[in-house]
Amino acid sequence: MSDNVYSKTEVVGSSKTSIDDAIRNAVRTASKSVRNTEWFEVSELRGHIVDGEVGHFQVTLKIGFRYEKD
Repeated sequence: MSDNVYSKTEVVGSSKTSIDDAIRNAVRTASKSVRNTEWFEVSELRGHIVDGEVGHFQVTLKIGFRYEKD
């Protein structure tokens, strides 16, 4: 393992379909703006209830990324 430096940023993904889709949406979107994304961890799961049914899923993620070396 080389001597790298990492940081984490927090994002929230949502989906009407599933928790998995909410995670994938968050990672995909964040990766367009943040380079060198390498891992994620789920910190919160939430949802919205509409008429007694799940309306959508909301997932808070911490996404880890590696700083570029000079």
